[in-house]
Amino acid sequence: MSESSAGRSGFPPAYLDRVGSSFTDFLATAAPDLLPGRRAVPQLPVGDLAPHGTTIVAVTYDGGVLMGGDRRATMGNLIASRDIEKVYPADAWSVIGIAGAAGIAIEMVKLYQVELEHYEKIEGLTLSLDGKANRLAQMIRGNLGAALQGLAVVPLFAGFDLDAAEGVTPGRIFSYDVTGGNYEERGYSAVGSGSMFARNSLKKTWRPGQSGAAATRCLVEALYDAADDDSATGGPDPVRRLYPIVYRVDAEGAVRLTDDEVASIAATIVDERSAADGQG
Repeated sequence: MSESSAGRSGFPPAYLDRVGSSFTDFLATAAPDLLPGRRAVPQLPVGDLAPHGTTIVAVTYDGGVLMGGDRRATMGNLIASRDIEKVYPADAWSVIGIAGAAGIAIEMVKLYQVELEHYEKIEGLTLSLDGKANRLAQMIRGNLGAALQGLAVVPLFAGFDLDAAEGVTPGRIFSYDVTGGNYEERGYSAVGSGSMFARNSLKKTWRPGQSGAAATRCLVEALYDAADDDSATGGPDPVRRLYPIVYRVDAEGAVRLTDDEVASIAATIVDERSAADGQG
């Protein structure tokens, strides 16, 4: 399209020239200041001044993958939020959990959701699971400047692999570092300040080929154990009716478990622990 016709259309040239199937690349051309990693940040550590979210856990099972996160966000030694949501559907076949600077992380998730939707509309097909993981790595890498000032975002990504070979577990998990390093995990993974305690729990409870129900129990119990030892991880709160956000991704797509389902599992764990301590 000529410059004159572009001017008559009323849209800037960036909106008329196809720059590829990446919405992030388009935004970098049309409005780079809207990208989280392009914004100016103070040249001093500011991590304690922003709410941070933890902990995220993901586990595979015989039909797919599960991801869950607690509901607490902290700001230094303060509880900034008791009901933050840290796990979101990235698209119909994948989920993303956020750990790190909550505001930037949520903004990155929204941009990532648009990125995947934009690709599907432009190309007419769904990006492969490996492609989705790589796109997320690029976005994390773009936030490196803010990460060095204490505003890091380290998500956990998981999804159902539509291209998985026969006999191969279709549920897959990917973890990242602040530089955008992308690592596929086997069986289970966790990120955030309570991740060490969650991983230790999963080492004892998770088994390859578990059913969805058994894997869900492992995930909720791992978050419970993380909350028991990590002050930044919130445990089940029956008074406020706050329970972990848990998503299941299988051949039917990504579905969020209801609060009643998660509450029932949490109550069972609490009852068992109370009985073991002689308090039941």
